[in-house]
Amino acid sequence: MREQKHNQEKDNPCFKEQKLSYKCLSDNNYDREKCQLEFENYKTCKGFWMSIQSERRRKGIRPYLPPLEEREQIKKEYFAKLR
Repeated sequence: MREQKHNQEKDNPCFKEQKLSYKCLSDNNYDREKCQLEFENYKTCKGFWMSIQSERRRKGIRPYLPPLEEREQIKKEYFAKLR
């Protein structure tokens, strides 16, 4: 099971946000209106990593989706630019 979770995190940089969205749905009897914050967070996460993948593709950097060990640094650099 641990190996499967690792692979999901490796292939889906928004795995945590996805799980939180599913949990919210489950906890709220699948009332989507009660989970808008979780959905928005997941959507933002997906958009962020899609833009990172596009940028890496344009620059010829492979793999397009950064490995797990590089993702935290990429997020830190991105948020540092926003300040």
